[in-house]
Formats: sequence, structure tokens, C-alpha cells
Amino acid sequence: MLGCHLVPYPTQGKPGAQMTPAIFCILLAAIMPIVCAGLAKRGAFGIPRSQGGYDNLDPRGWLERQEGARKWANNAQANSWEALPFFGLAVLSTHLLVGPTLLANVLAVSFIVLRALYVYLYVTGKQAARSGVWTLAFAANVAIFLIPVFR
Repeated sequence: MLGCHLVPYPTQGKPGAQMTPAIFCILLAAIMPIVCAGLAKRGAFGIPRSQGGYDNLDPRGWLERQEGARKWANNAQANSWEALPFFGLAVLSTHLLVGPTLLANVLAVSFIVLRALYVYLYVTGKQAARSGVWTLAFAANVAIFLIPVFR
């Protein structure tokens, strides 16, 4: 299929096989929504619930009632969870089909940097720039996924 074939990477399953930067980026992408949740809750701990402080009995309800940067950080958290499966599958499928490549590593690191910028732009209310950065991150992800097609 378009030159795609399963080629095991030489160190696959052998002692001493190393984690690539692209695979490590999956861990970073998985941590990103948790960081966003922390941003949404930052400064609300220690304040009584009756005064609008964080409600650990109903955290989702509390987050839904937030406005501004807290709400945007929670929205960035949801979007980060949504982006994670596609990114993980793109990296792993490329590694499985053609093995690690410099291009996959560069694109994966670019994806993480763009997603971090996306979160910053989201939390600071810069929606136009945020949408552009989201598009670039999505394009990097698609490019990772398509590496096996062009190898």
C-alpha cells in the first residue's frame, strides 16, 4: 500500500533499545492536560467553597462555573485530552511502520512546542493566534502520521 510495509526497527524488543524523542513527546502530551487542570485550579485551593474556592466534592461543576482564564485553562485541558490519542497513534504507527526518523522526532517536538504555545494563547484569551497555532500543531500531527506513506 503506497510503499508502506512493516519493517521491524533493529533494536525493537532488544535490551538497550532507546526511547526516541518522539515517543517521549507522547508522555509530554499526556502531562499537558494535567498542567492545564492545575492552571484552571491555581489559587483556588485554601479558599472556602462558600467563597468560590475550589470544590473537591464537585470539581467538574466548579470548573463549569468559572470564567475568564480559569474557564479557558479548563477548555485547553479538554482540547489537550482530545489531541492526545491522534498524536500518540501518529507517533507509534510511524515508529512501527518505518522505525524512528529524524523527521518524526522534529515534528513531534514541534507539536509539543506548538501545543504549549496553544495553551498559553488559550489561557491569555488570544483566540485568533490560538486558532492559527492549533492548525499548525494539527498539521505537524498529520505530517507525522503520513511519514510512512512517503518513505
